[in-house]
Amino acid sequence: MNDVTPKRVGVLGAGQLALMLAEAAKTLGIAVVCAGQRGDCAERVAEVVVVDLDDPIQVAAFAGRADVVTIESENIHASVLTGLNLAPNAHAIGIAQDRLLEKRFFEQCGIGCAPFLPVDSAEDLQSAAKLLGLPAILKTRRMGYDGKGQIRLQSSEGLPTAFAELGGVPCILEGMVRFDAEVSLIAARGRAGEIVFYPLIENVHRDGILRRSTVPFAGATDALQQQGEAYLRRILEELDYVGVLAVEFFVVGGKLLANEMAPRVHNSGHWTIEGAKTSQFENHLRAILGMELGSTESVPTVMLNCIGEMPSEQETSATPGLHRHDYGKAGRPGRKVGHLTLAAGEGEAIGQWYARLNPEDQG
Repeated sequence: MNDVTPKRVGVLGAGQLALMLAEAAKTLGIAVVCAGQRGDCAERVAEVVVVDLDDPIQVAAFAGRADVVTIESENIHASVLTGLNLAPNAHAIGIAQDRLLEKRFFEQCGIGCAPFLPVDSAEDLQSAAKLLGLPAILKTRRMGYDGKGQIRLQSSEGLPTAFAELGGVPCILEGMVRFDAEVSLIAARGRAGEIVFYPLIENVHRDGILRRSTVPFAGATDALQQQGEAYLRRILEELDYVGVLAVEFFVVGGKLLANEMAPRVHNSGHWTIEGAKTSQFENHLRAILGMELGSTESVPTVMLNCIGEMPSEQETSATPGLHRHDYGKAGRPGRKVGHLTLAAGEGEAIGQWYARLNPEDQG
């Protein structure tokens, strides 16, 4: 780092992504301060300042403590972020936090996605369902994550109440996609416009929550990787983006259809801590600080999310080569409390751990 490179990073949020950013920062000799609440995950390794992330005055005051500010969640309203020395920029975050803007942006970039229509009333939902057909998924435009803020509509019976069940807020209706696999691609773009890509990641979800990520995606071809990289390059350059970006895709007939993008480090990239020469967290920091981006060379790796409860250290220590990441969260149903990483060749151990963490999938 040279003398003009910022050395203090502010993170809006203090959850597990901020925790892992702060851990990566320590290896680079970078100071991190997080905006959140007392008791948040990142407090174990970084300074946490109590900030109301909906208050532009408090956020601006916090931003003044750092040379550059980044986010761990796209659900901070873009209007609060305007005017900050922020990476990625508020425009990119504003698009990613609104599903309608996001889908239209994909279309503008020439990137295919599921058919969709805006829904602003119960009457709109009836009309959209007739045009798109059922089954379909009704999603809130903002604030949906890990399966929240969405309803699967299998038949017209659910239409009269679905819009109200999501709070009567602006929504979109998405047509169902019959996909061969769910994958994601993660890239980092630096301040000079340089871009590095990780390999395509295969993801397994249940109830809208990521359960397993595997690298490399078994169905990946050079053509599919190149298509994904071309799409992300288009997005990154169109948005003048700086930092890590993740895009989730459906694989349909050997082609990629975009599902959604995340303007931050991403759950499906947690394997990079052990599985890549440079983790997504380190490369995000390198990008926003104007440093040279690190190598994304990787080895076959599997990441398993721990949902609801974290297995004990005694339990995980019995598996050689297993890496345990405990976020320090209280357990509750549907909550990501940690993750485990193993070499992809450890098929038997991976199967046993997946069954242990996902008993609902068994039998």
